[in-house]
Amino acid sequence: MDPDSRPQDPLAYEARFWGRGFSHVVGLDEVGRGPLAGPVLAAAVVLPPGVYISGAGDSKALTLLQRTRAAEEIRARAIGIGVGAASVREIDALNIRVATALAMERAVRALPMAPDHLVVDGLPVPSLPWPHDAVVGGDGKVHVIGCASIMAKVLRDQLMRRLAARYPGFGWERNAGYGTPEHMRALETFGPTPHHRRSFGPVDQMRLAFPGDAVSG
Repeated sequence: MDPDSRPQDPLAYEARFWGRGFSHVVGLDEVGRGPLAGPVLAAAVVLPPGVYISGAGDSKALTLLQRTRAAEEIRARAIGIGVGAASVREIDALNIRVATALAMERAVRALPMAPDHLVVDGLPVPSLPWPHDAVVGGDGKVHVIGCASIMAKVLRDQLMRRLAARYPGFGWERNAGYGTPEHMRALETFGPTPHHRRSFGPVDQMRLAFPGDAVSG
């Protein structure tokens, strides 16, 4: 079931399973593996059979306005949305790969129904307790994954904007915690906050330069 070989129907992947009576086809994606600050967040989305969300696709290819509008329609039309996160503390204790899998599992468990079929963006996640398909680049190939990608991105960006109000100067409202020049300059000036990932190299170096955490929460 290679999505690359499908026809132009944007719901062709899901239709294979809807046609077999699997009404709860779950798309699962995460955002936030690479930032220096903030949690990793995953979203799981279930759409009613046959429902297409106009404009939904790879969240990275959409503008803020397009993502926001698509997220509103997903919320209105989805029959299930689950959100899961792994904290900075869990990322530092477990490593980002394990923490990402934990966030994804929490997102699926937060759904109001059990999955009939689960499809994940990227590579298989062996620790997930459900059978699943994995599609590299799935957020641009499988519609329900694209919807999950949008929800994860919108929700994490909202969280980082709230944290930015508490920790001004790092530019989290613009960079979402990624290591932009603005963010790195703030790290050099203020040191790490409680929301920085201590296990990530640039933050670890700043932590050593600012013992005791120069910025407290």
